[in-house]
Amino acid sequence: MIDLSAHIRPGDTVVWGQACAEPLTLTEALTAQRESLGGITAFLGIQFAGTAKPEHADHIRFVSYCGTGANRALAQVGVLDIYPGHYSTLPWLVSHGPLRADVVLVQVSPPDVDGNHSLGLAHDYLTAAIDVARVVIAEVNDQVPFVAGSRYLTAADIDVLVESSRPPVEAPAGRVDATTIRIAELAAGLVEDGATLQLGIGAVPELMLGELKDRRDLRFHSGQLSDGAAGLIEVGAAGGGVAAFLIGTRRLFEFAHCNPAIALRPASYTHDPDVLAAQEKFVAVNSAVEVDVTGQVNAEIAGGTYVGAVGGAADFLRAAARSSGGLPIVALPASRIVAALSGPVSTARADAGIFVTEYGIADLRGQPLAQRCRRMIEIAHPEHREALLEGTS
Repeated sequence: MIDLSAHIRPGDTVVWGQACAEPLTLTEALTAQRESLGGITAFLGIQFAGTAKPEHADHIRFVSYCGTGANRALAQVGVLDIYPGHYSTLPWLVSHGPLRADVVLVQVSPPDVDGNHSLGLAHDYLTAAIDVARVVIAEVNDQVPFVAGSRYLTAADIDVLVESSRPPVEAPAGRVDATTIRIAELAAGLVEDGATLQLGIGAVPELMLGELKDRRDLRFHSGQLSDGAAGLIEVGAAGGGVAAFLIGTRRLFEFAHCNPAIALRPASYTHDPDVLAAQEKFVAVNSAVEVDVTGQVNAEIAGGTYVGAVGGAADFLRAAARSSGGLPIVALPASRIVAALSGPVSTARADAGIFVTEYGIADLRGQPLAQRCRRMIEIAHPEHREALLEGTS
């Protein structure tokens, strides 16, 4: 096992790949050796593997932009410090902001014939962190796909190299039931041929992709690409696209390997307002913890625990609203429509667009408050409508 104390100093900020891009050999070593490191800050993204545990907070300060996956366990016991910022600001945060990276742990593919290592499953904010880090420690995993991207690493970019052979972390399947299936069907019905798609994480977006196999000339410009995106490209419904990271299963990883249809770019590109403004028929589909009857969205806190993120929803929804033929969609179960939010406003009602539940579609674009309330109550759960009406009177 690598001795990280030779490379990480007390007080350092350590950044590593999130979700399926987590370099498990390195993060497992870091948590095991945490006492010898003398107190560090770790910036976490989405965490599926659960490597960072609450008990590790004895020597590690955990900071994240999200409470997704295993981060929820950290949040529940109060050892996760949340940065409540837009996803588009993360490259700045870890390169020139308060969480400037001192050390980056990254999982990469074996080198190609030119000596280039692919960053594998994520560019997002990693490339910005790599540019400024004092030390880059790379886990070269022969099971990581070589995915096209705007940045590759060579031997000159890597300070410490560790070899491994282990399956990348896979994303857990979302919960599928009659409600999520119906929401996905209604949302998919809004998508026309030639659309550019952005989809958030979860069961509804994945199911929605399965409903689009009869479309043509679709493409992706998204924070993440999933198994469902790969499926649309395979059947010819979509021509390909770009994303900040890949989140899925071995099927997606194998599909993306040396596939020119998929390219990864940093979040400074995928979430850039000028880049997004150039997308025509841009359809952004995101979810929420809850929404109120005027269109305010809470995507962060449920039951007092941080479970989501500000994320990229506001960036994408605003871009979709400005796009010619674009659709800014928030899809969620009807039971999550409330009279007043119990958490923060992650997306303002000024940026509200189209809401989809299993009971229908409410288009709030250009609507005054009274009409918004009526339309939202019409797609709320029938058992809640009377109370919502009373709450808005």
